[in-house]
Amino acid sequence: MNHAGQTRALADLLRDAPRFIAEASLLPLRSYQLEVTQAILASVLQRWGFSFVVMFPRQSGKNELQAQLEAYLLLLFSEAGAEMVKVSPTWKPQSLNAMRRLQRVLETNRLTHTIWRKESGYIYRVGAARIFFLSGAPETNIVGATAGTLLEVDEAQDVTIAKFDKDIAPMAASTNATRVFWGTAWTADTLLARELRAAQAAEQEDGIKRAFVLTANEVGAEVPAYRIFVNEQIRRLGRTHPLVRTQFFSEELDAGGGMFNPERRQLMSGSHPPLEAPGSGRQYALLLDAAGADEGIFSEGTQLANPGRDATALTIVEVDNSNREFLRAPVYRVVNRHLWLGEPHPVLFAQLTSLAEHWNARWVVMDATGVGAGLAGFLEKALPGRVIPYTFNTATKSALGWGFLAVVDSGRFKDFAVPPGDEHTPQAELQRCFQHQLEAAQMTVQDGPGRRMRWSVPDSARHPETSAPLHDDLLISAALCWRLDDQPWDSGAPSVAVHAPDPLIQMEREDRRRGWNFQPKGG
Repeated sequence: MNHAGQTRALADLLRDAPRFIAEASLLPLRSYQLEVTQAILASVLQRWGFSFVVMFPRQSGKNELQAQLEAYLLLLFSEAGAEMVKVSPTWKPQSLNAMRRLQRVLETNRLTHTIWRKESGYIYRVGAARIFFLSGAPETNIVGATAGTLLEVDEAQDVTIAKFDKDIAPMAASTNATRVFWGTAWTADTLLARELRAAQAAEQEDGIKRAFVLTANEVGAEVPAYRIFVNEQIRRLGRTHPLVRTQFFSEELDAGGGMFNPERRQLMSGSHPPLEAPGSGRQYALLLDAAGADEGIFSEGTQLANPGRDATALTIVEVDNSNREFLRAPVYRVVNRHLWLGEPHPVLFAQLTSLAEHWNARWVVMDATGVGAGLAGFLEKALPGRVIPYTFNTATKSALGWGFLAVVDSGRFKDFAVPPGDEHTPQAELQRCFQHQLEAAQMTVQDGPGRRMRWSVPDSARHPETSAPLHDDLLISAALCWRLDDQPWDSGAPSVAVHAPDPLIQMEREDRRRGWNFQPKGG
């Protein structure tokens, strides 16, 4: 083909963005990607200056589509000139990942692989067209950049509203450039959520679609393997788990509020009775939330909470692996509880070792924070190979909260049912206290890519029957069952290790493998 023919062929290709992208990636656009592509390009080429929100489920092709669009626009405007800006919540790894994705596309595209250039470490250029990659972290100084053609905000749910309004929005002001907010659902108070409301309102006025909100159902209809993957996540975590709701079904969460709503508490209700002794052939674990050694004593018949003081709480669970092939992790059935206030640690140590032997506990998961570290050390010596210490800090408390919700929402935590006539037994009293703690527990999801969860029973919470301060000791004790998910358990057959890592960390690793930067929120 002569030069004139090559020029005509290139012009024809640039008039057909989906064809250009299909040839560049060797993969045709899916219908939901095509719709987004056509809408964004129409606004850019016609200089409409629209603001779009693209909310795709995780692992559905959002980041790849971004890179292909960017490569196309760089080549399209390579002679006329263009300035585009792409902002990510962090420089490392998110901006770096975004640059690597674009560079891969530019290198593999037969039309751009020899003509693209990188400048100053964060600018990609094809001819006279450039795209700037910037970090939208609160501390960065990015004032002065200009997005004359296109402004993209990636993972917009993790960029603060203040940062966008002050430093990022003005970049598109001089030309009223098209703006695209890419992301995944999170809470209703994020930048992405605000822009979604604005895009939907604009749609109502002129009928032009600006908000593209997909769920796993639409993606799975075109990609059977994706449907299988998401069904596995639902089976493992439960359909109502916050990660499943936000990451795969684009459902927003409340930024704060009750952690255990009535539906979730109902899901935790079992039909088995409490026990005073282990059953034959059953496996048990002890879950201990430790308190300070000077905190009053609880005995049967006394109030369940001592004003201003947490207790040492023990939850004993039966570990059921009978449905492990389906659930990929055990079911935990509460069979007994204990609560101590101020028991000296030597006495508490003796009682715990006695209980561990009585129940033939395979594992003892325990709070090893502060004074609990000493008790954990003694128990590790007395019960070698059976103690799993858990040290609390902001990150690990958050991870425990997310992990326990994964257990609960997948139907793997079941409390006992109090038999008729036993409503005033010690076990029934402790269960009511646990239920009060569930009802009072609050959670708050923090801003930013860390997505840490702060959760607890507020200091102002009171026991509805005694008006005594309500704590979260029994709740923390129960939540520690999550740490059992990745422990080996006997199943009557040869021992098999059941590896079910933290769902948030697992998703983060998968995202990083694919070039994303989703991090679990903990708290």
